Amino acid sequence: MTVVPDDNLMTLICDTCGDSLTAAACVLPDAEVVWTLVSEHGWSGSPFATGPHRCPHCSLFPPSNPGHSLGEGLGPGGILGIDHLDDATVVTASGDIDVATGDALRAALRQAADGGTPVLVDLSRVRAIDSTGLGLLVRAHLDARERGLTLGLAAPSRFIRTVLHTMRLDGVFPIFDSREDALDRMARPALSTAAAPTAET
Repeated sequence: MTVVPDDNLMTLICDTCGDSLTAAACVLPDAEVVWTLVSEHGWSGSPFATGPHRCPHCSLFPPSNPGHSLGEGLGPGGILGIDHLDDATVVTASGDIDVATGDALRAALRQAADGGTPVLVDLSRVRAIDSTGLGLLVRAHLDARERGLTLGLAAPSRFIRTVLHTMRLDGVFPIFDSREDALDRMARPALSTAAAPTAET
């Protein structure tokens, strides 16, 4: 674990340099979720206690682990591609959505929204998401809504579903079990400007 609980305090340990920070932790519905502690002190990484986490200094540099992103070599920052379909624009991501991949995801989401069709973020190849990634998705959702569009999430992992639920964001996005299911539902006129039912976990 890279977050060690001690009564009302938690020690956050950087997985890159070993630096640590001890601070009071905000109690969340799930004790394993430490997203508020991580973000309040400028750290990056997993919203869960098991990590990995990086201190503000180490967050300025790309992770040294070459296996950090499943999408490495397939596209910048783990973005595998943007598919402009008739009924939606699909942004396919890979690996971890965090501070290291934030710029690529931000650009991809902006380009997708410019297409004028509902936006689907395919998360089937994404392992984890941190506070940076959550913020990008929320901002992209708000941008899409201002344009009268829907931004949905396809095939999020159990990890990502837990993070969304804990941060009370699972009701913000239409969530689908698969890319195929999402494209089928988002193609229906009633869902082009309204939220789709959340798929059961």
